[in-house]
Amino acid sequence: MIYNAREEKLDINGIKMDYITFGRGNIPLVMIQGLNTNGIKGTAVWLAYMYRIFAKDFKVYLFDRRETIKEDITVKDLAEDMAVAMDTLGIKGACILGVSQGGMIAQYLAVRRPDLVKKLVLAVTLSRNNDTVVSVVNNWIDMTKQGDFRRLVRDMAEKMYSDAYIKRYRLFMPLLTILQKPKDVHRFITLSKSCLTCDIYDELEKIKCPVFVIGGGKDKVVGGKASEEIAQKLGCKIYMYSNLGHAAYEEARDFNKKVYDFFAE
Repeated sequence: MIYNAREEKLDINGIKMDYITFGRGNIPLVMIQGLNTNGIKGTAVWLAYMYRIFAKDFKVYLFDRRETIKEDITVKDLAEDMAVAMDTLGIKGACILGVSQGGMIAQYLAVRRPDLVKKLVLAVTLSRNNDTVVSVVNNWIDMTKQGDFRRLVRDMAEKMYSDAYIKRYRLFMPLLTILQKPKDVHRFITLSKSCLTCDIYDELEKIKCPVFVIGGGKDKVVGGKASEEIAQKLGCKIYMYSNLGHAAYEEARDFNKKVYDFFAE
């Protein structure tokens, strides 16, 4: 299998969670992805290829959210699930990459379970709500409730990617609408709502591990200032992609290299 990529499933006291592993290194690296319309099942090879720069030196883990989620689940709850999963697999002192909602989860993890986190990268994320994220996420929830998935997928793309990227791949938008349509509408709505429960800003000083913040100057989902706010609070290193938005982690060709260099320091 390419880059030793495998798909696995955890079952911890009835809590089931899909996860992916790849890489042959000895350094544990946990990637926590953001909100998406579908899970990670069936994406092991693609994700391993996308993050292949880490395959030689790291053992990479990507965890999905739990299969069955309660109505009022919060980011804090999702962080507790992540801690349980890491404890079960014996992962400690890991490098953590949290993107978007994954970055929210990663902050709670670093505050509540510092033994699990050796280094932390927080990409295009926030530590507390702002008007931008509240408006955007609530609009996505409304579109999903209305069953207007074409508008949902288009709005998500327009909010996340740069105008140049949208223009370049506009012919693939109809296909994207099919591929990214939520398979489980209730699940997507519930996880979307959980994005609005992040409130860890006042506890950020409890994070003692090295942190690197990466943001997008034109982020239309959480706002570029949210990344700057975190870095200022922590007094840590920050890099802003001034011409990119929320999907800087996909669009910027050097994103993975910046993360790798920080973890390898």
